[in-house]
Amino acid sequence: MTPEARHVPSRIFWGIASFQVMAMFRRGLFYSFLSIYLRFYLGLSVTETTLFATLPMLFNVICQTYVWGGVSDRRQLRRTLIVWGELLAGIGTILVWYLHTLAGVGQAAGYVIILGLAVVEIFWSMSNVGWSALISDIYGIEDRGAVQGRLTSVGGLGRILGIWIGGLLYDGMGLRYEGWGFQEGVLFFIASGAMVVSVLPMLLVPEGGIGKGGGAPEAPPPEAEAGTRAAFILFLWAMVFINFGRNSIAVIMSQYLALDSGLALAGGMISHVVNMQSVAVIGAGLMVGRLAGKYGHRRVLIWGTWGAAASLVILAGVEGLAWMFAANFIRGVSEALITASAYALASVLIPPERRGRGFGLFNATFFLSWGLAGTFISGPVIDGCMALGVPEVSAYQAAFMAAAVVTAVGMGLLLKVGPAATGSR
Repeated sequence: MTPEARHVPSRIFWGIASFQVMAMFRRGLFYSFLSIYLRFYLGLSVTETTLFATLPMLFNVICQTYVWGGVSDRRQLRRTLIVWGELLAGIGTILVWYLHTLAGVGQAAGYVIILGLAVVEIFWSMSNVGWSALISDIYGIEDRGAVQGRLTSVGGLGRILGIWIGGLLYDGMGLRYEGWGFQEGVLFFIASGAMVVSVLPMLLVPEGGIGKGGGAPEAPPPEAEAGTRAAFILFLWAMVFINFGRNSIAVIMSQYLALDSGLALAGGMISHVVNMQSVAVIGAGLMVGRLAGKYGHRRVLIWGTWGAAASLVILAGVEGLAWMFAANFIRGVSEALITASAYALASVLIPPERRGRGFGLFNATFFLSWGLAGTFISGPVIDGCMALGVPEVSAYQAAFMAAAVVTAVGMGLLLKVGPAATGSR
């Protein structure tokens, strides 16, 4: 029985889904407000704040591709990497908080957080590569997009709860000062606890790996493998630009909403605006499987990319709270479509025996976009504009437009990846 033909018990899905809920909970809780803490409490520049995603993601991608991806492929380990990665990252997160308090309040403390999270990402990268390969090991090609869409939806629930709690605790429910949740360690401790708890649902999930419960997949002919490899490289470049464009604003979005010269939103309202994206992710994630079944994953990915570009144009062109809700709703829909359909296409293009390294490269286009894109696109655009005397709000809007252009370039490359290469439409 091949992995594609294997019946997957529902308890396995709910084990994976529970892990996804906890993972998205701690990400929403921790990262949605860390940018504001670094910028307005510890005094880092916009470009410097993007480093909290750039340096850690570089460590993550390097370790996924050159360390844990190889370990995963050689030993066919998936769940083991996830469990140890989460446990070690949870311990490391507490240490980052403690060390940053020793540095006092100021830029030095900010850089302790940035460098500390870079070390923590070495362990999270174990979890990331194991997670990506595990889903392809367990589910057949025809099910992966729909499964990824459902996982995105349930993850959205966790993200909503995390952002909501993060908004409440950032200033101690309005009873403390701005930044209290990070400075006193509450958000660090809750995020760490979520990582430890997220390990428990993985006990319901098998180890994964090819050849464990079925025969090795048949090797494709050399000419087909060469054609698929070329298509995969082009696909990766398309995803680099798509993800770098749409995610280059991830770090600056909460800053933009909090600007005194702009909307000047408090933590609670920021969480509502950002959570509009999570609400849209939940709804759209449940529809991805049906849409892909009718129109194909490639076409769904194209629609998602158009939506991402449109949301950026809205952010760049108009102001007002209602427009912020609308733009974040569109961002959520596009995120669900892109996440599920891109994963499904990648799983077709990556040979089963190289899933560890292949998904390490694919994940790199996503993980690097959270920081590197901000450091080299949005951060310099904003700081450069303000240095030239451009009003603060307009500087952020210029960054949104730059992000839209980068996303459009990715769309152009994606259109060159023909339907035949991915077995899609």
